[in-house]
Amino acid sequence: MQHIHSYRAAGEITDPPIDTVTLPHDLRHLRRKLLHLSNGDMVMLDLKEAVLFHHGDRLVLESGDTIEVRAAPEKLFEVKARDTLHLIELAWHLGNRHLSAQIEEGRILILRDHVIRAMLEGLGATVAEVEEPFQPARGAYHSHGGHSHGHDHHHGHHHHD
Repeated sequence: MQHIHSYRAAGEITDPPIDTVTLPHDLRHLRRKLLHLSNGDMVMLDLKEAVLFHHGDRLVLESGDTIEVRAAPEKLFEVKARDTLHLIELAWHLGNRHLSAQIEEGRILILRDHVIRAMLEGLGATVAEVEEPFQPARGAYHSHGGHSHGHDHHHGHHHHD
């Protein structure tokens, strides 16, 4: 079995990959994992530290060949606003609830949640069901039950050097 110890960001390598691995957003935060490739082969990913992979990133095999990471289509809500200011307000409401969101110029993508849909529609948003790859903003990534590492809500008694 081949091992992977390094990776390259999307766009850095122009040669075609020898294969692909397709994963939803919550399974693209990886350090050590047995990956099942699209051709049925398996490879062992073994990195020094965990990495949040994006669509198009390349995993580099010991042979020098690469495998492309692909974002799996997911069931999402596409949130559209009346105008740019309204979109910013909607993004603020989603961020205030610590929801993972992919923020684009004309829309926001979030995982389907019917309570959140009702809130957004109550705020005047247009919400549609879509299925497409999901790449939430890096800062919104939460692991292990929704708690990010090194972040808390007790802002009164610490400082940053």
